[in-house]
Amino acid sequence: MVRALRKILHVDDNPDILTVSKLALERVGGYEVCVASSGKEAIGVAAQFLPDLILLDVLMPEMDGCATLVELRATSETARIPVIFLSASVMPEKVTEYKRLGALDVIAKPFDPLKLPEQVSLLWNANADALEQP
Repeated sequence: MVRALRKILHVDDNPDILTVSKLALERVGGYEVCVASSGKEAIGVAAQFLPDLILLDVLMPEMDGCATLVELRATSETARIPVIFLSASVMPEKVTEYKRLGALDVIAKPFDPLKLPEQVSLLWNANADALEQP
């Protein structure tokens, strides 16, 4: 049985997206949500907040989502935290690249905030086997 998803860190450089998604994930999904507005901020926040899952925007200035994921994997406290990318680029070759980097999956942007909690839950449960490995 897959462990319960309770805490989510959402990383996006767009403050409007963070506000709306945090509200939806908390109120509709019942999750505890922390937000970060950059990859660099996310690395520090993730080590402190220790989320069950990170929702990570791909296109961000300075440190994009892919570079952020590489850094998260290089730090012992955050190396095993599952990541789902949020991206407007969901062509199969891009999704394959994101998964090769270690992402569970990709949620397409723009997304419907009210459907986001269900999408996250479905992807979490669909990846139960990967989440249970030591």
